[in-house]
Amino acid sequence: MTTAVHRSRWIIFILGLCTIQINGHYLDQFYCGQDNCYELLGVTRESTKQEIAKNYRQLARKYHPDVHHGVEQKQVAEELFKKIATAYEVLKDEESRNDYNYMLDNPQEYYSHFYRYYRRKTKIDVRLVVVVTISIISCIQYISRWQRYDTAIKYFMSLPKYRNKALEMINQSQSNGSTSGGKRVKLSKAEQKKEHDEQIRKVIENNMDIQGAYAKPEITDILWIQLFLLPYTIGRYCCWAVRWFWKFSILKQPYGREEQLYIIRRNMKLTSVQFNAIETETVDMFLKQELWITSNFERWKIEQENEKKKQMADNPRYKAYRRYMKNHGPGRLTFEE
Repeated sequence: MTTAVHRSRWIIFILGLCTIQINGHYLDQFYCGQDNCYELLGVTRESTKQEIAKNYRQLARKYHPDVHHGVEQKQVAEELFKKIATAYEVLKDEESRNDYNYMLDNPQEYYSHFYRYYRRKTKIDVRLVVVVTISIISCIQYISRWQRYDTAIKYFMSLPKYRNKALEMINQSQSNGSTSGGKRVKLSKAEQKKEHDEQIRKVIENNMDIQGAYAKPEITDILWIQLFLLPYTIGRYCCWAVRWFWKFSILKQPYGREEQLYIIRRNMKLTSVQFNAIETETVDMFLKQELWITSNFERWKIEQENEKKKQMADNPRYKAYRRYMKNHGPGRLTFEE
């Protein structure tokens, strides 16, 4: 519920920014803008509908552009006539008048004014807008994940290493399986290639464990499901935090493999998706080096930075770049060939 309210406020805020500019406690083009609707009509907040309508008719006759002559007088009258008509539109309706009174009493509550104003103008419940927005984001999120997964599968299919391995598994499966006595329909070369690629893809999908951003999408990854599971996720995290504090801070028990990997990932400032994409051999090396210990991790980090500097120093492109910066410097314009 908190997330939905927060998103709805942001949507209303963005809609408001399209036509509204904040100036002090007033909102331009919002109700009567910087003017007071009651003052424009010469009435008070206690005036009845009949009094408001009577004053509006009198002022409308007085400032109607058709009763004025001269270009300048006509323009001034037209501006006043528009303001008076806007003020009457605000005050003649009871709901609109209540919203306007609320804005006068609470000028600092911008979000609430946006909500009240656009809910009445568009006749669309903001909650419906939030639901549609989350649904669209969820669909785009799920489709994009499938596209990334499909890209990864096609990439592995193009590599000879994985393609040949898949072919071996297919041939072995066909040799171990029973042969059918029926006649096989003769296929064209294009159809044979398509069937062949489908078999390779199926083998790779079943045996390849793709991690990280290109992993096979799960229904629990989309935004709607995550919002639905949010209370469970928060409760699970609280239980985990209490268990961690009790087990390792109070009882001083040694870390297990799962806890060691968590600390290493936290030290490296990686997300779970990024860390899961690291090869198993590299992760085992992290554990062997005991990188969950702060001193060991700091030493390993310095070694990695020095190794990276050494590789860059030996890189011909980086050497050429350093020579260029040394001879020409940044931002220097030359006409040398």
